[in-house]
Amino acid sequence: MHSSTHGFSVVGALKWRMWKGVVADVWEVDCAVDARGDYVSPDPRLFVALELGAGGSFVLDQPEMRRVDRHDAPLSMSFVPAGTPILGRAEGLKRMKHLDLHFSETSLLQRFGRALDRDRLREPRLSFQDPRMANLAAAIAAECDNADPFHDLYGEGLVNALLALLFKVEREAGRPRAALSRQQLRCVTEFIEEHCFEPIRLSDLAALAGVSESYFSHAFKAATGVPPHRWHMQTRIRRVQDLLSPGSVLTEVAAMAGFADQAHLTRVFKAVVGVAPSTWMKATFARKQ
Repeated sequence: MHSSTHGFSVVGALKWRMWKGVVADVWEVDCAVDARGDYVSPDPRLFVALELGAGGSFVLDQPEMRRVDRHDAPLSMSFVPAGTPILGRAEGLKRMKHLDLHFSETSLLQRFGRALDRDRLREPRLSFQDPRMANLAAAIAAECDNADPFHDLYGEGLVNALLALLFKVEREAGRPRAALSRQQLRCVTEFIEEHCFEPIRLSDLAALAGVSESYFSHAFKAATGVPPHRWHMQTRIRRVQDLLSPGSVLTEVAAMAGFADQAHLTRVFKAVVGVAPSTWMKATFARKQ
């Protein structure tokens, strides 16, 4: 993110939290008479004015659209698309407290999949108010300030609800869960094949397919007959079988394949193949002699 500011002095320490790819930070600043700044972020951002000094305004100017908007009431907010230059300045404002939510398109796809209208990510919305979003933003800011934070699911729920309202994400009611397309399945399985010795998160696979995690799990199983984790383990064990030879040392193979130890390798190998690696090697290489 490019940020250049003048005349803003941070009061206290920055408060921030991160929930599943979304970063929330709360700033409180003193504003000089000529306080101003310009900002360009590679990711979309939601700005929420939590507290504004009496009689003052925080003005946002988007030069590309020749548009100027004022934040002159608490809990007014602005959505700024990725790569959009924004100029901000304080007018008659001595102190301001605000919340910034930073998120990537990938993090939104992980949450909402195809239910997300990507065109909304390109549409700036400067200085608007929404009571439901305002309540959620205030709760998110309070959790950033909380010295004894709640479980991450609490913050994730607030963020998910706020983003669903911001982008008008609607429930896909009545739609059957379809299998992944051939292109999606090929993209995902090739990724698993290439990275099978590494930890692979469900969120990474869902992002590759461009769908939400819950949709991906069902769609992948509909396409392959097995859950993603099972496919990953099967792929890993097939690669392990390629590594095994009569002189193989199982502890070395286990380390190479990303297992915790030989016992872990043996347990997974037996679950996939039906027999332990040593038994499989004896049977396999006895037939080749």
